[in-house]
Amino acid sequence: MSEETWLAARLIPTSGINGAEEQERRATSALLAVMSAVREFGRVLTQSLGAPAGTVQTFIEVPFKLGNQQLFPDGLVRVTRGQRQWTALVEVKTGSNALKSEQLEAYLDIAREQGFDALITISNEIAPVPGQHPTTIDRRKLRKVALFHLPWTEILTQAVIQKEYRGVADPDQAWVLGELIRYLEHPRSGALEFSDMGPAWVPVRDGVSAGTLRAGDGGAAEVAGRFDALIRYACLRLGRQLGTDVTPALSRRDLADPAVRTQSLVNQLVTTGTLTGSIRIPGAVGHLHVTADLRAGQIVCHVDVDAPRTGRPTTRVNWLIRQLKDAPETVRIEAFVMHARGGGATDLLRQVRAEPTTLVTDPARELRAFRVAQSTAAGTKRGSGRGAFIDSVLHAIDDFYEQIIQNLKPWMPAPPRLRTPDDVTPVQPVAASLVSTAISSQDSPELDTSPHPTPGMSVKPSIQPATTDV
Repeated sequence: MSEETWLAARLIPTSGINGAEEQERRATSALLAVMSAVREFGRVLTQSLGAPAGTVQTFIEVPFKLGNQQLFPDGLVRVTRGQRQWTALVEVKTGSNALKSEQLEAYLDIAREQGFDALITISNEIAPVPGQHPTTIDRRKLRKVALFHLPWTEILTQAVIQKEYRGVADPDQAWVLGELIRYLEHPRSGALEFSDMGPAWVPVRDGVSAGTLRAGDGGAAEVAGRFDALIRYACLRLGRQLGTDVTPALSRRDLADPAVRTQSLVNQLVTTGTLTGSIRIPGAVGHLHVTADLRAGQIVCHVDVDAPRTGRPTTRVNWLIRQLKDAPETVRIEAFVMHARGGGATDLLRQVRAEPTTLVTDPARELRAFRVAQSTAAGTKRGSGRGAFIDSVLHAIDDFYEQIIQNLKPWMPAPPRLRTPDDVTPVQPVAASLVSTAISSQDSPELDTSPHPTPGMSVKPSIQPATTDV
């Protein structure tokens, strides 16, 4: 028998998973066990939830009584530091299973009665805005207990970043964390990727094309929320590859009130047929902006780059072109000048390479910034795979970062240089009335600084001291 058909023994096997209940139980046990075994991983998952930096203990299917009911939350996490304890219940869903409001509210009541600090939910659902929960909950239940949500994609991202980039001190613990990553990346684990734009996608897409979509249509808000969730998923996915925390670039107002952000997207979708989002990448020259134009069937990614503050306009254009030597020639570049409203001169990279002056409409005006943009075809299907909208957005973001953003560096002025004797210019003679009697660093060594009489002015003779003959 060929060894190619043999399956390697794994610490957390994917074989033997029968049904959603077994899948959920195994994923819960594997995750919580590794959180307590790998100190760095347990800390990175709990620190954002308000837990202290301490010893992590985990349990599964802990029984509790609520009235006449016997309830079994999927797990419990306890973090201890000195005399302080932080405890949270855990509810887990895998695959396409969604969280249920009634079940979560019951667990919130248990946590309040037991004096626990939080309830953590884990599923494949991704909230449009970080910190927002994908399930509607009675706000009165959250007065004494905090509610947090962790998508499986975020857990996988934090695991990869911790192992591959931040590091794990103990080699055995690093291997254990690697086994959890292998498990979560397997299709049978139930930790799925973002793969559906929702049932409202097709009607909304067709409504945009026909011009019949209205702001009051319920499906428009659902698609807007799904698009924000897609942008957040793209951030997690890109961060997993870069080894850093990539996040959506949202304003404070959007973070404080996600409903305002959703309504703004709906209005934009109705009026212009577009959906927009921005991604913040640490160390990048600027935010990666994404525009999905449903009417034109295009995904446009762009980044704004500040132009150098010195040099002629053509010199500034050449500075940008040198950094785009490996970029596709179909990339579009737009130049903006100082104190001007609206867009500036624009052309494709292949034309700008041949003739940089195409971006200089007026040599007397100073260039302020450049916009580098790339357009790709947008998919139309609601799911994932070939011809799908989700995959077209993800590929556009990855390609734009790889071909454009990671090769761009911001302009930095040259540091000042020390003067040498050759750089010192001779000091020109000045009027006697302006000559100081004190030697200055601005005086030339050969310059005669003795006072000179001016016309009409008498010079008082100096008094010589008397001498006495001895």
